[in-house]
Amino acid sequence: MKAMILAAGRGERLRPLTDHKPKPLLEVRGQPLIVRHLQALARAGVREVAINLSWLGEQIRMALGSGERFGLKLHYSQEPAGALEAGGGMHQALPLLGPGPFILVNGDIYTDFDFARLAIAPQSLAHLVLVPNPAQHSRGDFSLQQGDIGEQDQPRFTYAGIGVYRPELFAGCEPGRFPLLPLLRKAIGERRLQGEQYLGQWTDVGTVERLALLNAGAGVSSTP
Repeated sequence: MKAMILAAGRGERLRPLTDHKPKPLLEVRGQPLIVRHLQALARAGVREVAINLSWLGEQIRMALGSGERFGLKLHYSQEPAGALEAGGGMHQALPLLGPGPFILVNGDIYTDFDFARLAIAPQSLAHLVLVPNPAQHSRGDFSLQQGDIGEQDQPRFTYAGIGVYRPELFAGCEPGRFPLLPLLRKAIGERRLQGEQYLGQWTDVGTVERLALLNAGAGVSSTP
């Protein structure tokens, strides 16, 4: 299975750190976030990874190169200024990912999730990893009932920025900038969106304060 890392975002809430460095290259305990993901994907048996680029993307390309030192082959999907959002970025990268399911990872999370455990049911368009709601996102994103993801039931959990996606999720989409959520909601309506809950280490590194907590050895749990 191939994988994609979303790495094109501007990282507004991480300014001024991201004024001169893209957020996937920000370091936790001396290691860039995106390097941690690449190492974990390689351990899981992934051999090809697509990375979308926009804000300061050339720094990512220069830092990672071909991916050979990680045991990977890296492909880069260059996006225009302002990026294409998650949906548009994934859609543009589909030719690099092939016809089969692929793993998706947000480049700005910190986690010890084992990507080797990911799987997708034959009828599913996507399989999402959900975590307990952190303090900054107490309302959550989705419910999870016997493996089926929805939006109406309680309790609700937060999308971890980790999942397996089929290219068929993007059927009918036109190139350009668009969000991922409407496609996921359509899959929910068709009962073709499944998932799992993860209780291990997970942090959305979305602010300077959360990055500082991680580097201080705190804030690494998925629990609020």
